Amino acid sequence: MKKNLFVLITLALFACSQTKDANQDQPSGAAGAAYSTDGKKPLVYTTADTANLRLSLTDTLEFKQMGQPFETQICVFVDPDMTFQTYFGTGAALTDASAETFAKLPADKQKEFMQAYFDKEKGIGYTVARTNINSCDFSSDMYTYVSNNDKELKTFNIDHDRKYKIPFIKQAIAAAGGKLDLFASPWSPPAWMKDNNNMLQGGKLKPDHYASWALYYTKFIKEYEKEGIPVWGISIQNEPMAKQRWESCIYTGEEETDFLKNHLGPTMQKEGLGDKKIIVWDHNRDLIYQRAQTYFKDPEASKYIWGIGFHWYEDWSGGQPMYENLKRVHEAFPDKNIFFTEGCAESFDAKRYNAWVLGEEYGRSMINDFNNGMVGFTDWNILLDETGGPNHVQNFCFAPVHGDTKTGKLIYTNSYYYIGHFSKFIKPGAKRVSSAASRSQLLTTAFRNEDGKMVVVVMNQGSGRFPYYIWINGQAAEVQALPHSINTIVF
Repeated sequence: MKKNLFVLITLALFACSQTKDANQDQPSGAAGAAYSTDGKKPLVYTTADTANLRLSLTDTLEFKQMGQPFETQICVFVDPDMTFQTYFGTGAALTDASAETFAKLPADKQKEFMQAYFDKEKGIGYTVARTNINSCDFSSDMYTYVSNNDKELKTFNIDHDRKYKIPFIKQAIAAAGGKLDLFASPWSPPAWMKDNNNMLQGGKLKPDHYASWALYYTKFIKEYEKEGIPVWGISIQNEPMAKQRWESCIYTGEEETDFLKNHLGPTMQKEGLGDKKIIVWDHNRDLIYQRAQTYFKDPEASKYIWGIGFHWYEDWSGGQPMYENLKRVHEAFPDKNIFFTEGCAESFDAKRYNAWVLGEEYGRSMINDFNNGMVGFTDWNILLDETGGPNHVQNFCFAPVHGDTKTGKLIYTNSYYYIGHFSKFIKPGAKRVSSAASRSQLLTTAFRNEDGKMVVVVMNQGSGRFPYYIWINGQAAEVQALPHSINTIVF
């Protein structure tokens, strides 16, 4: 009776709190609930299309003896003893666009934003961040940190970043409790270092500037650390096989490998930065195995590499995401980390803020990628304005949260909540464990945190309501999967 009363009171309280739409200025039930204090009651958190639930505590469970389930009983089978990769973390990119949008928000909304993303109890607990070296498409202007033809980098300075980006990153670190694993990525070297004399439209780094460009990364790291911003690592090049109308630079696998082993790796060591992590590829799943072969089969390059980064844009031609390619890399090179470094919903349209597919794209990708060996997830822009920018080449996109700079309001899309079903509950250092569903409509992944807590994520991508059982070693607890919903079960 006490258990039933507890559930009724909990659900009533949350029903009262879930009165705002997700596109209003407050997160609808976002990430406010904490773990059960006694650590015994399994708790269920839900985000659902057909109910006004957003990361809401919706049930407590009780495991009972079940034994062999029948074919008609839908189950998610979890095996805590079968462990896989170690979870690194989840976060997003702190770009110029995000920083500029943040600066235009009222102080109370700035505080709300930082808490929503980085607070481990009241928010969704991001622990990872990315930022850009030199300008990228999500900058309001094109810029570098040196004067033209300064091969010795004597003019290197980061004054450009001190206006928006550096203060923004510092606030994010503080909101995260003083620690954020920040990595930095270049979209293009300065134009004068490239064979097309242009930061845009691809082009290649000139071989006689390899040494200067390698030193450039170290200058950036040291200047940021002087500002009190620790840099965890770098990726060598954002999307090295894409000729874009924005900042871009092309490397074949062999060229990136040679640049790393002959210039960047040794220079990082020489400059006392050998502890910084280096990420290769930083592009789509489609070519990831070929690139992994090239890097990791070269021992002189491989010794510098922490892991291989990837994006999710390979389905641009209407195909399906190539999740299996990650599995091939993980099977062949199990000692290397596979890390999601960028992804977003493209083709911004403010009329689609509430489109449920936005969140489901994240949930589907994160579950499949974790199950194929991914150790961590970095979303693209953490915040954009009401136009899907600012962006100096009109490449406007969605972010999980938008800041309307005209009204001063924050707009939470479904993506924020879907990401939160992972980032809020899975802690760095957790081990992925085996999890499998008995129906294809349910996608699932599971982790065991270092404190012993189990986190099971189950996404219902179908339009029907599915009651299912979490089944562990003959014990089972029943959960309700609402249409187009995601559950996180913590116990």
